[in-house]
Amino acid sequence: MDFMQKQSSYKITDEMIHPELREKSRKFRKKQKPFSLTMTKLMKILCKLMRGKHSKEMQYKQVYIDRPNGTKLRLCVYTPIEPKENVPGFLWIHGGGYSIGLPEQDDEYILRFVKASGCVVVSPDYTLSLDKPYPAAMEDCYASLLWLCDNGAEFGMRSDQIFVGGNSAGGGLAAAVSLKARDMVEVAIAFQMLLYPMLDDRPTNSSTDNDAPVWDSISNEASWRLYLGDLDKGNVPVYAAPGRAEDLSGMPPTCLYVGSIDPFNDETVDYAEKLKKLGIPVHFRVFDGCFHAFERMCPDAKITKEAIDFYMEAFKYAVDNYFAKGKY
Repeated sequence: MDFMQKQSSYKITDEMIHPELREKSRKFRKKQKPFSLTMTKLMKILCKLMRGKHSKEMQYKQVYIDRPNGTKLRLCVYTPIEPKENVPGFLWIHGGGYSIGLPEQDDEYILRFVKASGCVVVSPDYTLSLDKPYPAAMEDCYASLLWLCDNGAEFGMRSDQIFVGGNSAGGGLAAAVSLKARDMVEVAIAFQMLLYPMLDDRPTNSSTDNDAPVWDSISNEASWRLYLGDLDKGNVPVYAAPGRAEDLSGMPPTCLYVGSIDPFNDETVDYAEKLKKLGIPVHFRVFDGCFHAFERMCPDAKITKEAIDFYMEAFKYAVDNYFAKGKY
């Protein structure tokens, strides 16, 4: 399907799901439960069991930085076993609907980036919406970017090649960080990677009445309500929902992908088109018949390998070609 084509319905049938994903999707749907605070709290507890766990194929350390309110923000810092010089710095932000998750859940993504480039990756354990709504998570992620900019050289980072990225809500936060970095004129970002990003709280065709596996309309609406809190829904800032941004000038080259039956399909397509119209380099693909986070849920599928190859090729191209001064 061409990524400009819109589906007429997002009531997802088996026939609409990629053949390689159908069997797993049936199992997911049987177990799938509506988003609820109870479920979110349980998932938060389960996620914490991963804290401190990491691949032995890279170095890992935890750094704690001060927040303005006197609390500490935990950063996970990943580097190669044998550190390298003049490598990219990558702020990677985990997903989880803004409400659950922690950096260690994305160990496999981070390992791929570190192995491919020797980069230093910083991943923040940002404030979840279950604890505080916007702007807490955004402020944590932006503070993490500033820390990487100021301290990355200790890990061999070159100052002209700072990347930001994330998946799902992490992709939304990465896009927001890029916008704020542009507006604050503090850090020049060379490249952003937004994998099936959660960008826009407003309903789209693909996010309405979508009952796809893993992430559906009910979960999406509930997560946005939790993240936005008491914000006036008619005046949501672009740092909360980057898909609302009309002016994307000054954004860095960008890699995005999304599944055609993912609720985030339309907002991702729209964001990619806005960038392309400005002449910003865009690496973009829609994977037909694929639902949210399909590459995580179906790791052995051939379509998963295609998705990983796609974003890793874009990443390697960025390492070789995209540079920007560390400070504006």
